[in-house]
Amino acid sequence: MWLEIQIFGFRALWSPYFFLFVAGLALIYYLVTGPYRHKFGGGEKPSRKQQLFFYVAMILLYAVKGSPVDLLTHIMLTAHMIQMAIYYLIFPILIIKGIPKWIWEKVIYRPVIKPIVSFLSKPLISLLLFNTLFSLYHMPGIFDFAKSSQVAHTSISLIILVAAFIVWWPIMSPLREFDKLSPLAKIFYIFANGVLITPACVLIIFADVPVYAAYSQDGAWIQAMSLCVPNGVLQNITYSISGPEMFSPMTTLEDQQLGGIIMKLMQEITYGIMLGKIFFGWFNRESLRVDPIPTTSPSEH
Repeated sequence: MWLEIQIFGFRALWSPYFFLFVAGLALIYYLVTGPYRHKFGGGEKPSRKQQLFFYVAMILLYAVKGSPVDLLTHIMLTAHMIQMAIYYLIFPILIIKGIPKWIWEKVIYRPVIKPIVSFLSKPLISLLLFNTLFSLYHMPGIFDFAKSSQVAHTSISLIILVAAFIVWWPIMSPLREFDKLSPLAKIFYIFANGVLITPACVLIIFADVPVYAAYSQDGAWIQAMSLCVPNGVLQNITYSISGPEMFSPMTTLEDQQLGGIIMKLMQEITYGIMLGKIFFGWFNRESLRVDPIPTTSPSEH
């Protein structure tokens, strides 16, 4: 497969402009949280763990949106689902954990932003917002529309990403005002999240025919490929390619089913890790509590 996709060229495979964008984000983080943090009214420098979280997030961001993985998402639904799982489930966790509290305070507590975040991060609303958007995105009509236009693709992707941050905010917020759920409530929250995302995966796994034109119809596929392959390059090679099956060892239907399974597995693993972290943190806090020494009355002596 690697040799076959070389025909799309360096720019389509490695997205140099997106690499510069991600590198710029990493540089801004270093400067704002490091040597220039006092100019921004900053507090303490981020810990090594926070820095690790952020820089790993930047590596993953480039890996799924700028490396050959992004090109493969227009060829195989399996690659698309791997991208979605990392971009919407793992990436927001790392960013929330990696950015210092004082930056979140300056961003979230702005007069316009705070009431919006307060409303959208209510547990029921945040759950329904993310899972509804994610499920609607994977409806065939909307999915194919998103793959037909750069503006639609970028806009829909960013809207769901914002919802992904919001869905994690009630259980991971570094700001005490938003971290109100008890450990037990957080466990039920994550469990509900896993249940609500299931219909989108089931639709893909159990469909007996390819449901997305972007992976099964030549015209729609070429349109989707134009989102990441420069038009000049694509026009010069379209005569020699028949469709996504030319680059995949699987049939379109097998790829579709595997994509749904991978998405569900990655979601279960991510949520399982978060559940374990919350549960054992709760268990350890409870076990460290010391029962009060019982009082005895004089008559007992």
